[in-house]
Amino acid sequence: MKIEYRAVVYDAEVHGEAGQTSFFDSVRGLASGTWLSGCTTGKTKHHHEGTIRVSRSRDDAVSWETLPWQFETKIDGVPGSLAGAEMVEVEPGRVLLFSTWFDRSEPDRPLFDPATEGLLRSRLLVCESTDEGNSWTSWRKIATPGVTGCAMTGPIVQWPNGTLGFNFESFKEFDDPTPVEPGAWLLLSEDGGQKFDRLFGVARHPESLLYYWDQRLCPGIADGEFLGLFWTHNRSEKRDIRVHFLKTNIDGERSATLPVETTISGQIAAPLLLDDGRILAFVVDRDRPGTLKLWQSSDDGATWPENACFTVHVHDEQALLSQGSGKDNVDFAEFWEDMGRWSFGHPSLAKAGSHRVLATWYAGTPVCMSVHSAMIDVSE
Repeated sequence: MKIEYRAVVYDAEVHGEAGQTSFFDSVRGLASGTWLSGCTTGKTKHHHEGTIRVSRSRDDAVSWETLPWQFETKIDGVPGSLAGAEMVEVEPGRVLLFSTWFDRSEPDRPLFDPATEGLLRSRLLVCESTDEGNSWTSWRKIATPGVTGCAMTGPIVQWPNGTLGFNFESFKEFDDPTPVEPGAWLLLSEDGGQKFDRLFGVARHPESLLYYWDQRLCPGIADGEFLGLFWTHNRSEKRDIRVHFLKTNIDGERSATLPVETTISGQIAAPLLLDDGRILAFVVDRDRPGTLKLWQSSDDGATWPENACFTVHVHDEQALLSQGSGKDNVDFAEFWEDMGRWSFGHPSLAKAGSHRVLATWYAGTPVCMSVHSAMIDVSE
C-alpha cells in the first residue's frame, strides 16, 4: 500500500472560534465523481451549540471546499446540537444526509450523565440534496420504535438492490434509572429512504457483559449481506478488548450470531470489501503513540496479519486524559469525559476505484481539530 496524496478536508484554523473543532467525519463518493465529506463542528467537542458542515471535492479529493449551507439545529422549537453527517446517493444526483440531534435546552447538561449513565434526549434525522450539497431540505425525523438513547454510528449501508441500512446504537436516556443495555441496530428502507420501517438487531450481548460500540458496517457480496467491525468494551473487567468482527445477513428478524474477536487492537474500525475479495479495516488505536492503521484480511475476516497493515497517521495525543490510553482499568464516567477530549480518530473509508480507497479522519490539538484525507493505493 502507498499514499498517493493527502489533503485537508475541513481546515478548522480558518473557521473561527465557532468551528475550531471538527470530528465525527464521513466520506462518500457520488456517481458524478464528486466527493462529499461531512463533520461535526463547534467551539469544543460535544459543545451544546455544535452543528455539522459539508465539504466537497470535484478534483478526485486533491482539494476541498467547505460549503456555506447552515443546518437547522432546532427541532420542534427546542435548541439542540448535531452530531455526524453520513451521506448516501440513492439515485444519481439525489443525496440523503443523516445526523443525530441532541436536546440542548439545558446547555449546562453534559452529553453523558455519570450518575445514571444515560445520554441526552436524542432524535435521528435525515435531509436531502439534489445539487451536490449546495442546499438541503428540512429535517425529517426517523423513528426508533422500542429503543432509546440512540445515536448514529457510521456510514449508511447500501446494497445493489437499492435497500438502505441506517446504523445506530441504543444506550438509554439521561434521566432513565434502569440499567444500561446497549445495542447495535439497523433501520432498513426499501424505497430509497422515504421510510425506514424495519428494525434489525445487529449486535447485543445477552447479559450486556460486552459493549459493541461504534459499529461500522459495509455491504457484502450478496444482497442483504454485510460485514461489521465493533469497538468492544468489557464492562465487568473495565477494559477495551480487541476489535470484533461480524458477517451476517439482514434476512430474518435478528442476527443469529454475535461478533467474534479479531487480533486487531484499537477502538473504532471502518470495514471495506474490495473487488478482489480482501476486507480492509481502517482502525484508530489510542495507545502511545496513537495511530490510524489500514489492516487487511484475505480470508473473509478470519485473520488480520500485522505484517500486512499500513500506518496512515501517527498522532501525539496532547489532551490531558484521565484514563491514559483509555483501554484498561476504565472508570466509566471518566471514560466518557475522555471521549470529549481525544484529539484524533473517527476513521472513515470509501472506494475510489478498484485498487484505490479514500480515507478520512480528524486530528489536531485539543483546541483545534481538522478533518484530513488520504488517497491510498491498495494494490496487492
